[in-house]
Amino acid sequence: MSDCNGNCSSCSKSCESRKESLIESANKNSNIKKVIAVISGKGGVGKSMISAMLACELRKKGHTVGILDADITGPSIPKSFGINKRAMQDDTGILPAVAENGVKVMSVNMMLESPDAPVIWRGPVIAGAVKQFWTDVNWGDLDYLIIDCPPGTGDVPLTVFQSVPVDGAVIVTSPQDLVSLIVKKAYNMAKMMNVNVLGIVENMSYFVCPDCGKKHNIFGSGSGTVADELGIPLLAKTPIDPSLATLIDSGLVFRYENDYLSEVVKAAEEV
Repeated sequence: MSDCNGNCSSCSKSCESRKESLIESANKNSNIKKVIAVISGKGGVGKSMISAMLACELRKKGHTVGILDADITGPSIPKSFGINKRAMQDDTGILPAVAENGVKVMSVNMMLESPDAPVIWRGPVIAGAVKQFWTDVNWGDLDYLIIDCPPGTGDVPLTVFQSVPVDGAVIVTSPQDLVSLIVKKAYNMAKMMNVNVLGIVENMSYFVCPDCGKKHNIFGSGSGTVADELGIPLLAKTPIDPSLATLIDSGLVFRYENDYLSEVVKAAEEV
């Protein structure tokens, strides 16, 4: 920028040089090739479900994968993968748990005395915990680190975009017209932070009746319009599937067989 004085600490702009100056170094034992953030403008759209499914699909393709559960006050990733033990630590850093399918997981729930203990922290403390999951966790060699961000455009997504070298973001939404406005907020935040948006995943897009096989669009007609308006692809439309919910509740998300996220996987591989 022509008016840049070189002092990023007092600057409110989001130029590329400012972003680079704020990026934190990963743990010295981590070798992470690509970082994909999964974001949403609002809660209740199944963002953590998509994060877990994406990690599993990448793993099935032979990639080494980890999930950083950045949803500090509402962590659900460990439950999805059947992880109920506390994180360990050695002289290399905090060690992520490894799920049955080989996906590495780190979440605040693995640091608490009890998984149902509330996290009653203010924003800066929460943001600091997310940074620690990047700087202090020994992720080892990963092809992909999936970051499951909390909903909205607050402290944690901002911290992720500023502190971690995110290669691409996936926006998760649901079909209601109301959500389209929120999608635009999430998209605009990512663009302001110079983060490449890979596309949109429309979750809970439809329900297939198990008796007649008819497809029902319970929540509306879709997110294709907002994707077109933003000039980004609608990468996937995932259904309401009770069998997936059952597997997640049982900690067996990695046993779900589907190809709904094939285009999301392709987009991640092409980043």
